[in-house]
Amino acid sequence: MKKIGVMAFVMAALSACHSVPEFKVEGEVTGAEGKMLYLEASALEGIVPLDSVKLKGGGDYAFKGPRSDSPEFYRLRVDDKIIHFSIDSTETVRIDAGYDNFATGYTVEGSPNSEKIKELSLKQLQLQKKVDELYRALQSHRIGVDVFQDSLMAMMKRYKDDVKIRYIFAAPNTAAAYFALFQKVDNYLIFDPLNNHDDIKCFAAVATSLNNLYPHADRSKNLYNIVIKGMKNARAPQQQTLELPERVQVTETGVIDINLRDMKGDAHKLTDLKGKVVIVDFTVYQSAVSASHNYMLRDLYDKYASRGLEIYQISLDADEHYWKTTADNLPWICVRDANGIYSSVITTYNVQNLPTLFLVNRNNELSARGETIKDLDAAVQKLL
Repeated sequence: MKKIGVMAFVMAALSACHSVPEFKVEGEVTGAEGKMLYLEASALEGIVPLDSVKLKGGGDYAFKGPRSDSPEFYRLRVDDKIIHFSIDSTETVRIDAGYDNFATGYTVEGSPNSEKIKELSLKQLQLQKKVDELYRALQSHRIGVDVFQDSLMAMMKRYKDDVKIRYIFAAPNTAAAYFALFQKVDNYLIFDPLNNHDDIKCFAAVATSLNNLYPHADRSKNLYNIVIKGMKNARAPQQQTLELPERVQVTETGVIDINLRDMKGDAHKLTDLKGKVVIVDFTVYQSAVSASHNYMLRDLYDKYASRGLEIYQISLDADEHYWKTTADNLPWICVRDANGIYSSVITTYNVQNLPTLFLVNRNNELSARGETIKDLDAAVQKLL
């Protein structure tokens, strides 16, 4: 009996040694009896279902999963309501929530990173709400295009400055800093790692920290690759000066001509639009303000295209495929400058911020640039 007891103990010890370390997330979701609660991984390749449970009257739940070698991201979901959190090592995280305010009124314990992720999630939801309110004000004509544009840009700048200081540069080696990099508004990244100098620095800070801590992790490698691509995009092309005479020229009318190709490869010259009122718009489709900016342009286009308004939109996106996919849904002229933020065209037009637009009258003469236009709708009407 004694030998059997010792053997059993040894077998149990060996089994424990070979068990996979696990994390645990538990808590209760009140007011959701009969509903399914899902545990999902927010993986690099997308959302991956992991486990689920049908909630009972008390709402108690508990999920377990294998520990990863580096911090990973997960989410709890009921219907379309989502809570984001991260797991570091074998920690146990407790998340309690009510069904009605599941995504905003939950509490989290046992994970400082998940507490920060909650703060970021609530900030992002509030930002999205403000952007939506601003767009509704534009649609109902309670504000003009100029107020919309200025307010949107100021709103995004305040958000980014706050998140940079408090979450990214304050602790770039944390899961919360990584989470902040990939937040979105209108399904566009708030921080643009491919087209914005300052945003590339944010990605680089987190990439460097994670690479030091977890050099073999897939997320570290992916982030490093994003930074390398962004730095390449931000490097001025050597052939830029050689392309200048062909790409940009001043015509006898005084307008600075632009000759770029659309997604089908067809060239479009700005001077060919003589006889129309043209909004020349420099933009980056992957920017967080792109969707709202294009909504504003769509309102103007729908109102005045039949009277002679055209939009000549120049994409400076580093990602050609993304540009083609987005531009395919737009009704106006969409071209792209592959030199991106080092385009000779934006240098000639002295574009300092994106998006930036200009008005060209029917005689192909530059009428005004966006910063000087108090009411874009009225300015367009006047030229028509």
